[in-house]
Amino acid sequence: MSMVMFASVVRIKDGLPLSASTDYEQDAELQETKRHLKTLSKKLSQLPDRCSLKSGPYNVNFTSSLGVGYLMVCTASYPNVLAFCFLDELQREFIITYDPKRISTVVRPYSFIEFDTFIQKTKQRYNNPRSLSTKLNLSDMQTEIRLRPPYQLSLEELHELNGGNKHGNAKYNGIAPTQMLEPLSLSGIVACVLTALCGGLNLLRGVHAIESILQNGGEDFNYVIAFFLGTAACIYQCYLFAYFSVWRSIKSFLAFALICLSNMYLYELRNLWQILFHVAVGAFMTLQIRLRRPIGKAPDYNV
Repeated sequence: MSMVMFASVVRIKDGLPLSASTDYEQDAELQETKRHLKTLSKKLSQLPDRCSLKSGPYNVNFTSSLGVGYLMVCTASYPNVLAFCFLDELQREFIITYDPKRISTVVRPYSFIEFDTFIQKTKQRYNNPRSLSTKLNLSDMQTEIRLRPPYQLSLEELHELNGGNKHGNAKYNGIAPTQMLEPLSLSGIVACVLTALCGGLNLLRGVHAIESILQNGGEDFNYVIAFFLGTAACIYQCYLFAYFSVWRSIKSFLAFALICLSNMYLYELRNLWQILFHVAVGAFMTLQIRLRRPIGKAPDYNV
């Protein structure tokens, strides 16, 4: 049966375990795989940010980000895309829940053991396909894995790392390069220029609003916030257009929603045509981000 067996969260710099799921499996092969996971957790700094290790009837998968590694053991038949979606969900929740400074300063193992509750609930969901399939959009993770597949670590390489291979860092340098996007189109360049223009206009109006507040208090400070949020959304749309990122489409829609909300709040300071211009440019840029796809996508690429 395909299922997640075990998961843990560790600090990358020293392999300190921060949290782990509770399990009562006594299978000898599973215990051996968990020993490999423990060894691996101390060597994450020498490996790419996404790896898989096959150990008999089980697989060990891990991702790492912001100094924290997320590892899991699953059966060999468990789909790769679900395994990395599971790890991605742990990562997002852990980043939201815990402060990076606290993570870097703890000295006791399992200082965040209460996170085990979330790991257990998530593990149960991922082991129940019926409850999972309707709540999870796998297309972005499928795309990410096709374009940047996890490095397949072998047991021999793990033993070498555990033996103190001094060249470990150089060996894995550049395994997961940044994905390149398709060449710029004329419509994409126009959208980028117009978006930069909108961001500049928002920034200029925001600066003037601050000056007005400092001189005579004639502006509501919330307007300043709205102008700068609009600027940030425009800059982020330009970034998403220029560089590959996971969940690009979703992020671009969120940035567009922020543009719409900030302009709705500014309706007293802008006329209808100005608001329509900013919203139309935001929508045009969102479309261009969606149309500019990564190079070398698989034939069944789906966003």
